[in-house]
Amino acid sequence: MKLTRLPVQACALALCAIAAGGALASSHREAPSIAGSPKLDGTDFYMFRSYDPARTAYTTLIADYQPDQSPYGGPNYFNMDPNGLYEIHIDNVGDGKEHITFQFRFQNTLRDIALPINGVKTSIPLVQAGGITGPNQPTSNLRETYTVNVVRGPRRGSLGDPVKKLDGTTVFDKPTDNIGEKTFGVAPGYANYAAQHVYDVTIPGCDAPGKVFVGQRKDPFVVALGPIFDLINLAPLGSVNVPNSDSLAGKNITSLEMEVPTSCLTTAGSTVIGGWTTSSARQGRLVASPPKSGHGTTYLNGGAWTQVSRLGMPLVNELVIGLKDKDRFNNSQPSDDKQFLPYVTNPALPALIETLFPSAKAPTNFPRTDLIATFLTGIDGLNKPANVVPSEMLRLETKIAPTPMANQSNLGVAGGDLAGFPNGRRPGDDVVDIELRVAMGALCVLTTDTDKFKLGCKPSDAPAGSLPFTDGALQTPAAFPAVFPYLNTPLPGAVTQQQP
Repeated sequence: MKLTRLPVQACALALCAIAAGGALASSHREAPSIAGSPKLDGTDFYMFRSYDPARTAYTTLIADYQPDQSPYGGPNYFNMDPNGLYEIHIDNVGDGKEHITFQFRFQNTLRDIALPINGVKTSIPLVQAGGITGPNQPTSNLRETYTVNVVRGPRRGSLGDPVKKLDGTTVFDKPTDNIGEKTFGVAPGYANYAAQHVYDVTIPGCDAPGKVFVGQRKDPFVVALGPIFDLINLAPLGSVNVPNSDSLAGKNITSLEMEVPTSCLTTAGSTVIGGWTTSSARQGRLVASPPKSGHGTTYLNGGAWTQVSRLGMPLVNELVIGLKDKDRFNNSQPSDDKQFLPYVTNPALPALIETLFPSAKAPTNFPRTDLIATFLTGIDGLNKPANVVPSEMLRLETKIAPTPMANQSNLGVAGGDLAGFPNGRRPGDDVVDIELRVAMGALCVLTTDTDKFKLGCKPSDAPAGSLPFTDGALQTPAAFPAVFPYLNTPLPGAVTQQQP
């Protein structure tokens, strides 16, 4: 991206991008405690006006969990934690608190398929006993289901009301992970199977049906993750499309997705919504010794819910928050984000980049008021709520119409596409390059000496602010489907072998 003088909407992209504090990748194992609980580890959060031409009155919410899933991860694969609580929160007032929460809870039911072996029935060691083509088939040894409740007001204020299928039932099947082509058939076998788990639903408080899907997807994030953490072991001013630069190209994740009528998420007073995802575990966990026979009987859980993961804008915790406070951030609420303000006003990442690449001088305006504006409030004229309480989350101005996929810019607002990042976030938005450049002061260049965007800095404060920093991994909207659930079919654990 050539950094030139842009209109205020384009500058807004860079501003909101820094809300991730110059983060460089999606959130994978970003804090000490959550690294030991991968089933509860949130990796990415997306929120955007649906760009399926038939669904433009809807907003899509996607919360990805369980990072670094190898497609061949058998025999247990990657079911969700039945003792966890997964939530997507919406702040439609601007006070940094949730006003609508979608709560996902999971249950695993073991069919315990047994084969007669010399007169003895022996339980099979796999999650399937044959091919699978539809939900809850007899050949599926482990059935994973979930429910979704909507809570309005404080998330612990009530049990909420259930989201229902159009037939009135409340239990949804989650597809078995993509074990391989012998189980599901060659492509599009698994895609056809997973599509049977996209449900039309009635959502309490909404006057039109929505959609729900929960299941394994190919990891949608594109990033040179390994080189970044090896002291930025790449050419930050090199090519934008370096072969084999995507460290996540061979990984899957698990997505919790909803398509909700936009009118159901906004209020009469504001068309701007904020969103983030969290997961929680019970405060108490005991290890049974020996565990009972069955599935998932090793741990005994009890006590109040305790939040263990939080994610709004990408990688705030991973590359902004200091190591000592990473677990604290995962347990925090947006309305309490002032406690982390020093990490934004005096960010460490630009100084690290200058140390590693001396010609890339870090910005010199302290405190980084350009980052404070974006990190905590949203952007004037784009997605800043009236009377906003400073708090970090992904924000979306829902009155901006969605851009058809063929016309989307991977640079979002900076590419002239006001429906993209940081006005929400779509799968094809290349937030990595944008955020890296903004961390090094692109906004101070864009605001000019007159500070027309009221950022509190000027071009001379950012000697490297016009340099085209990149991680070399290119993200593109064309890589994704144009309809819900918007993410790609997961990679299979095995492909069909040619017989000699």
